[in-house]
Amino acid sequence: MNNLKQLGALGKNAEKAMKAFQAFDSIALEEGAIPVKYKELMAVAVALTTQCPYCLEIHKKNAITAGATQEELAETTFIAAALRAGAAVVHGTHLMEK
Repeated sequence: MNNLKQLGALGKNAEKAMKAFQAFDSIALEEGAIPVKYKELMAVAVALTTQCPYCLEIHKKNAITAGATQEELAETTFIAAALRAGAAVVHGTHLMEK
């Protein structure tokens, strides 16, 4: 997560692109026909399949904030696993609270 501190530098060096990305990301994940909780669970599933630790941590937190339960996070893990086999299952351990 420490590398996320470099987003400022990335944005400074590509300000227009960063602002456009941030606007797109914000709009894509806001409340709409699909509730935020479900969008965040989808983002968790994608993060599991792409195996992005940053997205996984961010969207896990956002999903919980939006009301997702540990059971929903567990089912999301197995949906991702059905699409990308065992690697998604192993990364799903990051979703479970200790």
